[in-house]
Amino acid sequence: METTNDIHLGQVVRSKAGRDKGKVFVIQDVVDNEYVLIIDGDYRKLENPKKKKIRHLIVYKTVIEDLNEKFRTKQKINDAYIRKALDQFK
Repeated sequence: METTNDIHLGQVVRSKAGRDKGKVFVIQDVVDNEYVLIIDGDYRKLENPKKKKIRHLIVYKTVIEDLNEKFRTKQKINDAYIRKALDQFK
């Protein structure tokens, strides 16, 4: 997958390149056609997301619907909530 056309907020991804290789993240925002912002609540927190190229990520079909809804409506969530949502994927 080279573009962000089929990417959803709250979708689970795994890094396949860089120093964070192998770590599981969730997509917080889509920046443009190539880049997304990813967080995991631990290494990358809500206030400091990582900007990463989509081609450096393994994109899973799993979308955490609860996070998707909260990101779209700009509801307040915290890093502990993100960590708990991603626990099942580690």
